[in-house]
Amino acid sequence: MMCVTHEMNFAREVADTIWFMDAGQILEKSSPEAFFQQPDHPRAQRFISDLRSH
Repeated sequence: MMCVTHEMNFAREVADTIWFMDAGQILEKSSPEAFFQQPDHPRAQRFISDLRSH
């Protein structure tokens, strides 16, 4: 099942795979642990950095 959400705490808890998209393109696919700890794509890195600053 796929679930699209902007609720990152929810995604971290229930997802087994995170698909990070921007402008209709999949930029990264990884486990929640990898995505939230050390994303690979520069856009995902900025996104996670922005989350941490709020």
